[in-house]
Amino acid sequence: MNKPLALIIEDDFDLSEIFSDALGADGFETELIRDGKAAIDRLAGIAPAIILLDLHLPYVDGAAILQKIHATKHFEKTAVIIATADAHQADELRGNADLVLLKPVSVNQLRELAKRLLLRWQANDTTNP
Repeated sequence: MNKPLALIIEDDFDLSEIFSDALGADGFETELIRDGKAAIDRLAGIAPAIILLDLHLPYVDGAAILQKIHATKHFEKTAVIIATADAHQADELRGNADLVLLKPVSVNQLRELAKRLLLRWQANDTTNP
């Protein structure tokens, strides 16, 4: 079975590496994208199992990316996790994501989440070959 893809859209280099290490340790293939325009371009060609999305990105902000995700049918099985330090914007967008994490995010919290999402992805993968 292929590893599910976790697309990490985060402009903070250190934080994106931490997210990548945590998700990779729990069975995900990870890909890092550090700006909103590159994220939009990359999302045109893939449907990852998870999108971990920062809201404050260069070029195109996370809210615009989130809107594009919801307007595109091939993302309907993709879990979207918002990771942001902006509590106000997180509250506004809470209904548009599977989960909202307020930064700083603990590695243990992210790993527990990754395990649950991996199980969900595996269940979807076996019921929809």
